[in-house]
Amino acid sequence: MTRLILASQSPARTKLLSNAGIAHEVLVSDVDEDAVQARYGVTDPHDTALLLARAKAEAVASLPEAEGALVIGCDSVFEFDGEAHGKPYTAGVAKERMLRMSGSMGVLHTGHWLVDCRDTDGSEHDGGAGAGSGATLGSVSSAEVHFMAMSEAEIDTYIATGEPLQCAGSFTIDGYGGAFIRKVDGDPHTVVGLSISTLRGLLGQAKVNVTELWTTGAVDPADVRAE
Repeated sequence: MTRLILASQSPARTKLLSNAGIAHEVLVSDVDEDAVQARYGVTDPHDTALLLARAKAEAVASLPEAEGALVIGCDSVFEFDGEAHGKPYTAGVAKERMLRMSGSMGVLHTGHWLVDCRDTDGSEHDGGAGAGSGATLGSVSSAEVHFMAMSEAEIDTYIATGEPLQCAGSFTIDGYGGAFIRKVDGDPHTVVGLSISTLRGLLGQAKVNVTELWTTGAVDPADVRAE
């Protein structure tokens, strides 16, 4: 079976893959994001997202545990007023950002980088999954996020949950923060942190069909209800 490794500790990303029926493992390496950006001097939010996704994927791909697998790395950067916003980490930074974002719009860029660690001759190390493509390639999926007006009290309460402190742009769409998002123009999965359709495209370039990664019985017919 073809193995896919997610080079991210994000619960939201692994939940996305699981909900899409995509079998995967999680393997995280210690990538210093600030050091990577300082080394390459990238300031454009779109390019920064791709650079960090590549750094994560390649770091995990270099580990022995990744032998014979496909590795996908992701990173999200929020662009607002021409500035790149990563994780705020502190309540003060999160509040300053959210006050500015209230009633406005920004763009969430999620970089994806895929590394094919399977042997190109399809040896036994790949568990019979076939020859690897040798691919190392990436793509960025971007979506506009439109926010509703938020009161200072709502922002303070949201920050007190701790949710926005570890999220690019200081918000989520799949948690408490979803209450403040009016609409998304683009793939909603991009805002969560991993575009399933973008992943499908990268897998295709590596000669892998996404259906090869689907888990059997991912959806129980008994759980499907007509509305």
